[in-house]
Amino acid sequence: MKRTWLLFSQAVTVLVAAYFVVATLQPQWINKGSATRSLSVIEAPANQRPFGAPVAGSLASAAKLASAAVVSLNTSKAAAKNPNMNDPWFKFFFGDQNPGEPQAGLGSGVIVSANGYILTNNHVVEGADEIEVILNDTRKAKAKVIGTDPDTDLAILKIDLDKLPVIVLGNSDTLQVGDQVLAIGNPFGVGQTVTSGIVSALGRNHLGINTFENFIQTDAAINPGNSGGALVDVNGSLMGINTAIYSRSGGSMGIGFAIPVSTAKQVLDGIVTDGQITRGWIGVEPQDLNAELAETFKIKPQAVQAGGVIIIGVLQNGPAAQAGIKPGDVVTAVSGKPVSNVSQLLTAVAALKPGKPAPLTVLRGDGPVEIAVTPGKRERPKVQR
Repeated sequence: MKRTWLLFSQAVTVLVAAYFVVATLQPQWINKGSATRSLSVIEAPANQRPFGAPVAGSLASAAKLASAAVVSLNTSKAAAKNPNMNDPWFKFFFGDQNPGEPQAGLGSGVIVSANGYILTNNHVVEGADEIEVILNDTRKAKAKVIGTDPDTDLAILKIDLDKLPVIVLGNSDTLQVGDQVLAIGNPFGVGQTVTSGIVSALGRNHLGINTFENFIQTDAAINPGNSGGALVDVNGSLMGINTAIYSRSGGSMGIGFAIPVSTAKQVLDGIVTDGQITRGWIGVEPQDLNAELAETFKIKPQAVQAGGVIIIGVLQNGPAAQAGIKPGDVVTAVSGKPVSNVSQLLTAVAALKPGKPAPLTVLRGDGPVEIAVTPGKRERPKVQR
């Protein structure tokens, strides 16, 4: 019995020793079956997502499609010279003064046609002596300013290059608060950058940025250098031109503004086709409708709740006066497009073609009245010098 127990103990000792050696030197022999199963969990099948293919919910396709047509702009402006530099007495007392270093600026732009037209902001290129355009494919070209529109802070440039990528122009009128958007540009000159966010608000105005304000507000990060870049939807279609940010520090705080592409189209067509922007004008003094004005002009409370713009003054012999518009009328729509504040009314009237009658829906007395007004041409205000 003792001999049998001794043999058993020796056999167990040998087996344990053998298991220890194998586990240390060749662990895959022991874990062969379980290793195969764990690998199938850790590594996805090779054909599940090909290299470069977007994952579900990714905006990579939209970014890739639109980014090719977004360019970087480098502007330069010669240093201002003292107007007395050529006066001999000035030179006698102050000598020849160095005019200083030329000024440089950064911005972005969007190629909107195959023949080289580029949309950007007026404030990006204003006063520039030279504008260099850098494409996403690293090509460079000098740009010519075709026209500018300070009232909307837009400018049209042109470059002469072949095989240009062109962005698809979307319909900004279909945007809704909450829609996903991408902002593409060259912030701080670091290179083309894509940021994402949503449409935070529509129709922003009274910001004191432009004459005609109808901004798209977004929380997609927009920083200095993004001005003139593209705001695109999930399909990569252009929805707006990034223009300004609200910031206390100079960087993005999640409040950025873009000019709707509907406005940009009007400016583009006007400058390229006619060489200038022609806007409508009807000769009225409008104000946002409120309870105080409604009481003064004896307007029913229902009209105040419905919204609109009240006319408190009409220019004698102006287009509106000739059509029969009177003080106290409440304009609710222009050419079928609703207006609820002064900014919207000005924008809608400016979009009218001078000399072509357009219907205005007006609340007067007991109900709405449609009045055909033939707008005149809006003159640009003279620059004070």
